[in-house]
Amino acid sequence: MADSVQENNYMINDLAARGKQEFFPGQVLSCSQQGSDFLFTCDNGVQLSVQVITDKILRFRYATEVGFAADFSYAVPADQPRAALEFLEFREKPDHYRITTERLICTISKLNTAARILDRSGTLLSADEKGFHWEYDYETGNDIVKMSKQVQSGVHYYGLGDKPDNMNLRGKRFTNWGTDTYGYTKGSDPLYKNIPFYLELQQKIAHGIFFDNTFKASFDFAAERADVTSFWAMGGEMNYYFIYGPTLTEVTQEYTRLTCPPELPPLWALGYHQCKWSYFPESNFRSIAKGFRERKIPCDALYLDIDYMDGYRCFTWSPTHFPEPKKMVRELAEDGFKTIVIIDPGIKIDPNYSVYKEGLENDYFCRRADGPLMKGSVWPGLCNFPDYTRPDVREWWAGLFKGLIQEDGVRGVWNDMNEPAVFEKGTFPDDVRFHYDGHSASHKKAHNIYGMQMARATAAGVKQFSYPNRPFTITRSTYAGGQRYSSAWTGDNIASWEHLWLANIQCQRLSISGFSFVGSDVGGFIDTPDGELYVRWVALAAFHPFFRTHSSGDHGDQEPWSFGEQYLDLARGFIELRYRLLPYMYTTFWQYVQDGTPVLRPLTFLDQNDTETYLRMAEFSLGDHLLVCPITQAGADGRWMYLPRGDWFYYWTDEAKTGGAEVWASAPLDRIPLFVKAGAVIPMYPLMQYVGEKKVEELTLHVYYKQGSETSVVYEDGGEGYGYQQGQSTTRRFTVTGTAASLTLTQTIEGDYQPSFTTYRVVFHGFGVGQATADGQETAVAETSEQGLVLPQVLVASNFTQIVATPLKEEKAS
Repeated sequence: MADSVQENNYMINDLAARGKQEFFPGQVLSCSQQGSDFLFTCDNGVQLSVQVITDKILRFRYATEVGFAADFSYAVPADQPRAALEFLEFREKPDHYRITTERLICTISKLNTAARILDRSGTLLSADEKGFHWEYDYETGNDIVKMSKQVQSGVHYYGLGDKPDNMNLRGKRFTNWGTDTYGYTKGSDPLYKNIPFYLELQQKIAHGIFFDNTFKASFDFAAERADVTSFWAMGGEMNYYFIYGPTLTEVTQEYTRLTCPPELPPLWALGYHQCKWSYFPESNFRSIAKGFRERKIPCDALYLDIDYMDGYRCFTWSPTHFPEPKKMVRELAEDGFKTIVIIDPGIKIDPNYSVYKEGLENDYFCRRADGPLMKGSVWPGLCNFPDYTRPDVREWWAGLFKGLIQEDGVRGVWNDMNEPAVFEKGTFPDDVRFHYDGHSASHKKAHNIYGMQMARATAAGVKQFSYPNRPFTITRSTYAGGQRYSSAWTGDNIASWEHLWLANIQCQRLSISGFSFVGSDVGGFIDTPDGELYVRWVALAAFHPFFRTHSSGDHGDQEPWSFGEQYLDLARGFIELRYRLLPYMYTTFWQYVQDGTPVLRPLTFLDQNDTETYLRMAEFSLGDHLLVCPITQAGADGRWMYLPRGDWFYYWTDEAKTGGAEVWASAPLDRIPLFVKAGAVIPMYPLMQYVGEKKVEELTLHVYYKQGSETSVVYEDGGEGYGYQQGQSTTRRFTVTGTAASLTLTQTIEGDYQPSFTTYRVVFHGFGVGQATADGQETAVAETSEQGLVLPQVLVASNFTQIVATPLKEEKAS
């Protein structure tokens, strides 16, 4: 009897062990082609779909049982047209199938569907190791889908969103499961955002992998095994895109176009923002506004955190703290301030609260598996939570913004706590059900896109009720493609030098992951910085697209004047520089919208052929022509940094430097290491206290000498409204051509839009101008003072075609 029991137990345990085993595709029996789509069927029922999206993008989908689930993605819009391919060839070979595009060769093994991808010169870019395999998860009924690939020689990995770690990801492992990680540190994982896209650089050739799966997903960059990199998810499909460069910048561009860049923000959204948890009552909020204007610190936006609400009920105003919100918002707007308010997903359970009643009556809230409404505690106490994966709920949510935006005059909305975060267990239970746009799902599948879909619904409402102005929204949590709906910040950071370092890395990483409209809480959200740390942080953030000081009220004041006059003057100087650089920043953002180019570009993106750049992470470029490197240590008066190959000018002194080497950048507290690429034309506005304060009648062009030629662009459309979508914009392209004897600046103008300025003030750097002509007419050369430097300048009409500058006869170009 005992032997029989033991034998039965052994059989049960053996079956359980076999249930945990990994499964693999079988031998390929057939392949069918339909246009640029290929379907491979294996002898064990596994299917592989390979779609040639473009000549540089291949999509791989695997089904473990015959037939695929409905093809649906929140990241990749379904209505995106697929361009016709100029070249596509399909061949069957004895042991494999071969798909060839104009740029790539992909082979699929007949033995087990293993894929190899090469460029057209035959360089191996990617090769499956185990390739696709899976494990059945008895607890959920899902397949744990896995992919492993060989590590090619000399490989480096970048991207993956907001991970607070070294820029190069090799040797690390990460998980995507949006989490409210208060006071995170270097290496904390997971964090708020879920962007399953990474870039791979090997043999100076780049490609990317976008794993479009919303379940909890993990990525191992040769951490467990030095010769294998892998990614897997706790359910759903093995569904990934291979994206070829060959440059890193092109990989990010292709990914960003696949998931779609955002619309242009209003120009004021690129100004300086001030926030705190929390500014209240109204008298305090107004005094903050007064403090900026009296001290002449440029500022465009002021924020209200959760204490502006009536008992933390979303879409309400506290009758005690803000008794006349419409009047307050209007009067602040008259002084140039845009009011931004926070909205969280938790809707207070209160039968007398209209938003709750509407949600309850229309069954808009998430439910548990057996039917009860999902309940969780956040700031208002017990709450229900909308199911933003339902189109009708998103439409309802969007309509709720009419009061705040259209009636009260609020100009932007800030979504927080949308990982989603709850106080009981961190997030929703796994059994919460979601509509998932008609593809019913549990929280396991919907968790990572909850914040993105909240931001989507919010953006729709803010856009609807802001019209004819452009909307502005911010989110803490998102998924791939979330850049279409919102800007973002890096979450609840700490007032420390490490977090200043992290802010630099995280914003670069998000930018190359398709999400460029990002910034950090300047000075740190938790604890209080000293004046030095605050100023160094402002200096860095002045070169981030989203520029906002934010802090917790528990830890003291964090306005620019909170640290004394010395630090106020320094912080003001960097904020003023940001406002003067707005046309450059706006142009860089336009390039992102048009072409998918990241606004912030790590050093490797600037020269991937220079192996010196592969492990560096402090230096980055803002757009095409500005190179920035923050000071992230206390007491430093400068730093060593690496200049990419080429010629550069130190912004503060005009000292010329040759790249491809480390240089010392002197940077006391009134400077940040900042270099301008030789040949660049940097546009600057006159100083204003807020966007639109004055009519811009003259645009300054800072022209940097180069032996050779360099092209720059300046985009203008007025910075507000949607006229630019009907062609009301102008693109001005400048080419600098320098020789030992002359500097020539040419301009071509595309578009009929007429900016307010009619004059350029052209300031020359690195070239001693004695004489100048504009379109053949002699133009007076004068001197101007910039950054304590005396430089030559000319005033010309903004529609000039060519300026030729020559030195005084006894002078030569530097």
